[in-house]
Amino acid sequence: MKREISFHTRREFLRTTLLGGAVAGTVPSFLASTFSALNAQAADSATQIITGKDAPILVVLQMAGGNDGLNTVVPFANDDYHRARKSIRLTDKSLLKINDSVALHSSLAGLKSLYDSGNLSVIQGIGYPNPNRSHFRSTEIWQTASDAEKFERYGWIGRYFDNACPGAEPTVGVNVGRQMPQAFAAKHPMGISMDSPENYRFRSGEKAKAGEMDMDEQSFRALNNMDSAADNSGGSIGAVSGPTKRHGESPLDFLERVSLDAQVSSDKILSISRRVENKATYPGTQLGSSMKLVARLIGGGLPTRIFYVSQGGYDTHTNQLGAHDRLLKEMGDSVKAFVDDLKAQGNFQRVMIMTFSEFGRRVNENANGGTDHGAASSMFVIGPKVKAGLHGTYPSLAAADLTNGDLKYNVDFRSVYAGVLQEWLKTKSAPVLGKEFTPLSLVG
Repeated sequence: MKREISFHTRREFLRTTLLGGAVAGTVPSFLASTFSALNAQAADSATQIITGKDAPILVVLQMAGGNDGLNTVVPFANDDYHRARKSIRLTDKSLLKINDSVALHSSLAGLKSLYDSGNLSVIQGIGYPNPNRSHFRSTEIWQTASDAEKFERYGWIGRYFDNACPGAEPTVGVNVGRQMPQAFAAKHPMGISMDSPENYRFRSGEKAKAGEMDMDEQSFRALNNMDSAADNSGGSIGAVSGPTKRHGESPLDFLERVSLDAQVSSDKILSISRRVENKATYPGTQLGSSMKLVARLIGGGLPTRIFYVSQGGYDTHTNQLGAHDRLLKEMGDSVKAFVDDLKAQGNFQRVMIMTFSEFGRRVNENANGGTDHGAASSMFVIGPKVKAGLHGTYPSLAAADLTNGDLKYNVDFRSVYAGVLQEWLKTKSAPVLGKEFTPLSLVG
């Protein structure tokens, strides 16, 4: 009995298959988003398509919610710090000292070990002019690299794909999560979004029996006559380059062809994730699982230049101490396990990890044992070739030097992006960021 593929609602389909972000048009959005890379004129491109075996990789880790930089990179010797935070201040006895005035939070033992081994850069006073305290707007500013007064349509990573990655496979960017970050928005959208390789597939909502294929996926494969297509093609559909729609090709032919490519991509990711074993012990948390997956995909040779993972919970308005301790330990231990995993694979030399949060917190604690939305904060950059140590100057905590109770930034985050783009990803930063920023030198 012939059975039609059931997509239910568009939103449900996108959330269950997780095949990319939404793109307007007549082609179903998961196809348009994930395989619009085929729009690139690969044959005429000067950009070399990456193999997954030798290209540099950037892993972006978002600490969502507004991480309290003051209790992450702690100015423990500063009297203004202790006066401003009577109940949530951290004492030097429990901190991981970097020098005589600054220390890492005690939960960041994983990062401290990376600092001691010369693999961690700590950027102090990170921010941007005219800071915005809205979670949504400030995150948008970070993800689009825009000025505070300007609204950009495309994300900075998406503009990197547009400028430096024409002709690359859709998996040139991988977001581990259910929603594509705005950073990936691009003129020619590339990248995929998934929470697990098993979910990066067609699903019907009906559980398949052991050893059997999901019915919707079975129907989908039959629609595309996948086996005979593979036998007759003489090569992989992934080798197709050039215009999305070939001359004389009907819309149905086009839809079937890119649908087939979707399934091949799904099979490839699932195969890679299953054949590569993690060599390190990760925290049993969502972030730990995300970093485990990224390590497996790198180890399996997935041709990806940028991975994106997120950790939420940093909006610590009340009872900050316990929650912040837990979040930082989860982050630090996950990153350390990830680095250990990459070293065991022999892939650490290819990878840089960059953390960010949309803003810091106020200098003064609030009445609920927490902190409110602020401005300048700190960033971490981890890698085998980073210039380890402190970058930037710690902002003054003196009341006269604050702006409405907030720290003043001294390093524009787009200078960090410029340094990562030029020194690590080896591409010009101005076309990506929209204008020239002096790159913060992070690579030794």
